Amino acid sequence: MKKKTIWITQTAVLTALLVVLQAVTRGFGQVVTGSCVNAVLALAALTAGLASGLTVALLSPVFAFFLGIGPQLLPLVAAIAAGNAVFVAILWAVAGKRGASWPRRLMAWAVAAVCKFLVLYLVVVQFLCRILPLSEKQTATFSAMFSWTQLVTALIGGAIALLAAPAIQKALQGRGGTA
Repeated sequence: MKKKTIWITQTAVLTALLVVLQAVTRGFGQVVTGSCVNAVLALAALTAGLASGLTVALLSPVFAFFLGIGPQLLPLVAAIAAGNAVFVAILWAVAGKRGASWPRRLMAWAVAAVCKFLVLYLVVVQFLCRILPLSEKQTATFSAMFSWTQLVTALIGGAIALLAAPAIQKALQGRGGTA
């Protein structure tokens, strides 16, 4: 029971942090907001585990949709959730174990960021932009949003999380957390 309560608490706190960051940074542009979101996703995976990371990853585009931050098309919300899930899963699988070496964490960071970028680019730009009834302006906007900036924001957010995670893990160990 205690383990489940800790998981729920950690996931709720990370989700709340995500929503606050999305709301506060929405006017600062995609690079700032996306980097903050990716930092929270990576922190969830590295400090609270895979289930927490996936939960936050899947909820993130839903909250962005309701806050009017993300694209207002449900297929794109699903694509973003998939990209987030890939980012979190790879990061956790390669570096989420306690005591993972720094070279392993750096490799996980780079691979997870590239894979998230590829998923979003292929699904949104190469698939959805071709099959959805979008205007030329929408296609251009989504093509720009889901190209290189996804790689940049995943790298920035992942770097922030890699630097912050050890301190958070240490603090959680002293409080009975799961890190």
